[in-house]
Amino acid sequence: MKKKLGQTLASMFYALLCFTTTATGAQEAPAQPQDELAAALDAARATLTAGPADISLRDQAILQLTDEFLFVPAEASARLLRAWGNRVDERLLGLVFPAGEGEWFAVLEYEKSGYVQDDDAKDWDADELLESLKLGTEESNVERKSRGIPEMEIVGWVEPPTYDAATHRLVWSLSSKDKGAPATENLGINYNTYALGREGYVSINLVTDLGAIETEKSIAKALLSNLAFNDGKRYADFDEATDAVAAYGLAALVGGAAAKKLGFFALVAAFFAKFAKLIVPAAIGIGALIFRRKKA
Repeated sequence: MKKKLGQTLASMFYALLCFTTTATGAQEAPAQPQDELAAALDAARATLTAGPADISLRDQAILQLTDEFLFVPAEASARLLRAWGNRVDERLLGLVFPAGEGEWFAVLEYEKSGYVQDDDAKDWDADELLESLKLGTEESNVERKSRGIPEMEIVGWVEPPTYDAATHRLVWSLSSKDKGAPATENLGINYNTYALGREGYVSINLVTDLGAIETEKSIAKALLSNLAFNDGKRYADFDEATDAVAAYGLAALVGGAAAKKLGFFALVAAFFAKFAKLIVPAAIGIGALIFRRKKA
């Protein structure tokens, strides 16, 4: 069993290395990239928490992790995302992986934006937001091109933005692809969910592919429903006399954030679409692979 897992992980490192180097257009591979990928996965194994468990998200909220999920904390998650070719910052809270089957993962972040007013939710137009997102993606393609990363284009809504005013939760999702690629290619998906709090918001972004989203979007919604802000940090605890208000409204969490999120997770989403089925054994997801390796 150990030998088989070791061979699988070696294949995984090689696929990650090839993909990261190709996708970023690097002329030279970074020093010891396989070692860094191996070290990043080792760090994830060493620090992960398997559900059921209550995961503290700084001083803001608690995520009730069920036995279907594994949680990797911020420091190890940042190392893993960097090894996959992504930028990370202080907003990162951690990563969630499936404990069993599944070729997805979720990125948790906290944005201390201030209190986000949700009045504009009743007035937004999904078609107008989509056009804005397409324009924003074209602008962000300038940076992608300068970094040697393939330019992207928005295909359309997988799920138009919906907001639940009672729970202060937002959900939306777009499909995207490499610019000029055929419409039939396996599209990367970020399924985005948000929980608003008194001082900012937590986002849970599921990274998967279009073919799996109909069955896997319930995973993101389950994680969202299992997240609760602490007493004093809830949206309803807002005090207009003392609390800071965000400089933007709810629509900005769709229009303003989308192009950035698509760019941030583009490499990882594309990796899963192109390589996951080749390197993950049947009936064993990436999370289970990491977890079983740790137990072995």
